[in-house]
Amino acid sequence: MRTLDFAPLWRSTIGFDHLADLVDSALRQATEDNYPPYNIERSGEDHYRVTLAVAGFGVQDIAVTAEQNVLTVEGKKPEGAAREYLYQGIAARPFRRVFNLADYVQVEQASFQDGLLIIDLVREVPEAVKPRRIEIGTAASSSPRIAQKQAA
Repeated sequence: MRTLDFAPLWRSTIGFDHLADLVDSALRQATEDNYPPYNIERSGEDHYRVTLAVAGFGVQDIAVTAEQNVLTVEGKKPEGAAREYLYQGIAARPFRRVFNLADYVQVEQASFQDGLLIIDLVREVPEAVKPRRIEIGTAASSSPRIAQKQAA
């Protein structure tokens, strides 16, 4: 596979570094190992669910961390007695999955059931940021402050 160097792009653009980083991370992620497999689903207008298939891992082996707009899921099996496998088909290697979250998306809860790690996310936009409708008045119904300025 061919690797792309975005250094010339970063030198010639101003203010688009976040976009270049996203493209770079997407290309890097395409070449990385896709373990463990996961699903992302929309369960409501502002509700999302990330489900990771983590067979062979227990709750104590997995760490879920959310900071700013990044959700990180890490798993590592503790060192135990070495076993002699005739065939090992269940992967138990350490993993790290990073998900970039949109603004105002928060982790609501995480649960573990039947070898699946389920992380529920919710998007809670503050009232101050939500769009609001502004009523348009007529010149006759303008505020007293504007009327005072016009009279002066």
